[in-house]
Amino acid sequence: MENLSFQYPTWYLILCFLLGLTYALVLYFRNDTFKDRAGWLNGLLGGLRFLTVSLLSILLLSPLLKSAIREVKKPIVVIAQDQSESVLNNLDSAVYANALDQLSDQLAADYELKQYAFGSEVREGIDFNFTDKVSNLSEVLQSLYDQYSNQNLGAVILATDGIYNEGSNPIYAGAKLSAPIYTVALGDTTLKKDLVLKRVFHNKIAYLGDKFGIQVDITAQNAVGSSTVLTISAVENGQLRRLQQFPLTIDQNDFFRTQEVILDADKSGVQRYRISLNGIEGEETRANNSKDIFVDILDARQKILLLANAPHPDLTAIRQSISTNKNYEVTIKYIAEPALNLAQYDFVVLHNLPSQTRDAAAALKVLNDQQIPRLFIVGPQTNFQRFTQVQPLVNITADLRNTNDVQASLNNAFNLFTIDDELRQKLPNFAPLVAPFGDFKENPNASVLLFQRIGKIDTKYPLLAFGEQNNTKIGVLCAEGIWKWRLFDYLQHQNHQLFDGLISKTFQYLTLKEDKRKFRVSLNKNIFNENEEIYFDAELYNQSYELINEPDVSLVITDEAGNDFNFTFDRNANRSYSLSNRSFPVGNYRFRASVMSGGEQLTYNGQFSVQPIQLEVYENTADHGLLRLLSAEYGGALFYPDQLDQLGTTIKEKGNILPVIYETTKTRPVIHLKWLFFLLLGLLTLEWFIRRYYGSY
Repeated sequence: MENLSFQYPTWYLILCFLLGLTYALVLYFRNDTFKDRAGWLNGLLGGLRFLTVSLLSILLLSPLLKSAIREVKKPIVVIAQDQSESVLNNLDSAVYANALDQLSDQLAADYELKQYAFGSEVREGIDFNFTDKVSNLSEVLQSLYDQYSNQNLGAVILATDGIYNEGSNPIYAGAKLSAPIYTVALGDTTLKKDLVLKRVFHNKIAYLGDKFGIQVDITAQNAVGSSTVLTISAVENGQLRRLQQFPLTIDQNDFFRTQEVILDADKSGVQRYRISLNGIEGEETRANNSKDIFVDILDARQKILLLANAPHPDLTAIRQSISTNKNYEVTIKYIAEPALNLAQYDFVVLHNLPSQTRDAAAALKVLNDQQIPRLFIVGPQTNFQRFTQVQPLVNITADLRNTNDVQASLNNAFNLFTIDDELRQKLPNFAPLVAPFGDFKENPNASVLLFQRIGKIDTKYPLLAFGEQNNTKIGVLCAEGIWKWRLFDYLQHQNHQLFDGLISKTFQYLTLKEDKRKFRVSLNKNIFNENEEIYFDAELYNQSYELINEPDVSLVITDEAGNDFNFTFDRNANRSYSLSNRSFPVGNYRFRASVMSGGEQLTYNGQFSVQPIQLEVYENTADHGLLRLLSAEYGGALFYPDQLDQLGTTIKEKGNILPVIYETTKTRPVIHLKWLFFLLLGLLTLEWFIRRYYGSY
C-alpha cells in the first residue's frame, strides 16, 4: 500500500490550487479571443491551465510516495545426517531413509527446510551412502552456527550414533546455537564381546639406521579369560614379514593395555607396517583387530670423507664435531690407501692435499667428474704450486720451512651464511692456527669469511674462503691446527658449541645441493589418507632458466599391481603446472612425469603412499547418553528412528518456532514518476491544440 506525504505543511496545497485558479482566471476571464465561440471554450481552456499550474505547484512541495513491503519468512529447520560407517550398525538404511523423507515432507509445509550430511566434512544434501571414514560432531555444530546464527533458526535435527572420532566433545563446542537440538539416536548401544586395537601412535618420519617407537592401545569388552597375540609385521610387495610378537592375557571385562614397540628403520622409503591382534572366540567383529601404518624412512645422511695425506689431530676434531649430526656419516681415509672409491661420498675434506709426495690427481679427477664439493685444509705438507692449480679461490706463494701463528679476523661483508653473535665476538680470541709463511691472494670469485690476524695486525690474507667452480662448491682453510680451537672452546666454556657451530655452518653450506633440474614435480607430502585428494605441482624451465608452461606435461601413476593411471597437468596463470587427482586406494604408488622441451625428453620420478582411515571400525558402541545430554543442553529432546513422526509433531507444537515478519518502507519522490511528465505534457499540448484549432496562439 502506498501513501503520499509532503515535506511541507499540507495546507500549502490550498495555495497551490489558488495559484492555479488565479493563473487560469487572469489568462481566460473576460478574454475576448474566443468571444464568437461557444461559452464553454474559455471554461475548458481555463480548467486545463488550472490543472497544469496546480500540479506543477504541488510538485514544488517535493511530495514523497511511501510504500510498505511486508515479507513473511518461515523459520528454518535443519536436518543434519551423520553419514559415517558406524551409523549402519543395527539400522535398516532403506526404511530409515523413507521415514526421514516423510519427516522432511511433513516439515517442509510449515518451515524452510535445510538438509546437510556430515562425517569427513559438512555438505548440503543427504545421500544415505554412509561411507564417511570419520565423524566430527563439533564441526557440524560450528558450521550451522556460522551459517544461521543471525537467522530465524527454529530447530536442528541431528541424526547420529553419538560416536565422534575427530574434533572436540560437541557439548563443550564453542559455538552455541540459539535453537533447540533434537537428536535422532542411531546405531547400536549393546556392549558385545570384542577385541579392539584402539589406537596406534607413531612418528610419521624416521631416519635410516635409527630406531623408532610405536605405542599400541588395546581394549577388550566382555572377553575376560581370553588370550591373544599382538603381531607387528612389515608389508612388503603384498606379503607380511613378521617383526615382533607379544602375547596378551585379558584379565578383566573392561580391559585396556598399552604396548610399547621399538622397530629398526632398516630400509629407506615409505614403509608399511601392520599391527594386528589374533581374534578371540565369539568376537563380534575382527575388522578392528588390525591397523596399517606408514612411516617415511629418510636416508638423509650424507657421506663425508676426511681424506688426509697423513694422520693429524684435525681429522679427529672434525669427525667429533660433525658426528653429532645424524645426517652425516663420517669416514677417515688416507691418500696412500689403495682402491679409494671417492664417487660414493657426498663431500670430501682434503687435508694437506695435494702434498709434496702425493699430487692426488686421480682423486681430484673423480671429484671434478662427479662434481663433489670439497674443503681444502692447507698445512706444511701441502704442495702450494699444485694446490693453486686445482682450486680457483686462493693463490699461495709460501716458504715450506717457515710458518706463522694466525688468529681469525671476521669479514663483516661476508653474506653466504650468518655467524652467531657470540662466535663473532669470541672467535678472534681463539688459539692461533699454523699457516704457511708466504703471500696469500684471494681470487675475485672467492668469498672470504675469515682473514688472518698475525700478531696484532689484521691482514687481508684469507684464512677461510668459499666459492664455486663448474657448479661445485669449494672451501679453503689456509691453515691447520683447528683441533686447538675445539680444545680452547671447551677450556673457556666447558662445551664445544662455538666450534661445532662454525664447523656445522661450513659443512652445511658446502654440502647443500642446489636443484638445477629444468623439470621438477612436487607433492606437499608423501603419505596421504585414503579420503584425501592428491595434488601435484610441476615447474619447467627453459635454457635460460625462465619458467615456462607451453609444452604438455603427462603423469603416469603406477600401483603395486603394476596398473597405470594416466593424467595430464593443467597450466596455471603463474606459468607453472598443477594437477588435482582423486583419492587412491590404500597402498604404495610410483609416479613418472614427463615433458618434451627444447627437443629433449625430461622426466621426474617419485613415490607416495595412501594409508587407510580405520577410525569408524574401532568404536562400534553408540553413545546415546551423549545425545541425550546434547539435547538437554540446547532445550530439545531425543528420539529414535521409529519416532520420527512424533518428532515432526513435537516441532510443530513448539510454541516459540514462529515465522518472522520483515517490514520495510520504501520512499521515492513523486517527481520521479514518469507518467506525471506525460500528464503535464498532455495537458499543455491539449490546451495548445484547442487554442490553435480555434484560431489563436
